[in-house]
Amino acid sequence: SYGALPFSEQIAFFRRKLNLPTESWTDVYAAEHDWAFVVAGANRNDLVADFRTAVEKVIADGATLESFRKDFDSIVAKHGWDYNGGRNWRSRVIYNTNLFSSYSAGRYQQLMEMREERPYWMYMHSDAVEHPRVEHLAWHGLILRWDDPWWQTHFPINAWGCQCGVRALSDRDLKRMGKTGPDKAPPMEWEDRLIGQRSAEGPRLVRVPKGIDPGFEYTPGRSRLH
Repeated sequence: SYGALPFSEQIAFFRRKLNLPTESWTDVYAAEHDWAFVVAGANRNDLVADFRTAVEKVIADGATLESFRKDFDSIVAKHGWDYNGGRNWRSRVIYNTNLFSSYSAGRYQQLMEMREERPYWMYMHSDAVEHPRVEHLAWHGLILRWDDPWWQTHFPINAWGCQCGVRALSDRDLKRMGKTGPDKAPPMEWEDRLIGQRSAEGPRLVRVPKGIDPGFEYTPGRSRLH
């Protein structure tokens, strides 16, 4: 099952991050997360450091959501942290986003290392998501070359709560599937989204592909690897 074995590329990616206090989730955006560990609204160094320790237990040791929630409660009580949202929702967001984004970054590194032997990537939607997005379901099974520009904005994870992944395929795999080559990338539909309504710097418009939440329109780990 997921998290049952240590994933060295994932752990290394997470451990290279710099702790960074923030006031809002928009303070660090998209690929900037490759370089910084943040918890939105955790604006003190000692608070961020304690959250980092708790998240690293999840990534390196396979700690469960319930175990993380015990750490979350202890950290909140210790620092008197006043956070937005309910306890279960907020703890799940921190847990899932860090777990799956770091996993995707480690997976991207693996896929790049084998791109000569397995040059095709297949988008895989996760059935574990309770309320799947229509676009993510539509991308399930889509096969594109590793260097197709589509991946730069659509490599998972692609939204809050997203658990989609990527599988690498060889020419032989494609032949077994009855295919002579990769698929054609879906047309890109862009939309403007307003973010940061409660940010100290005020709201701003960002442009993201349809089906991608603001802040997820990048490939986790790509900026560090390159």
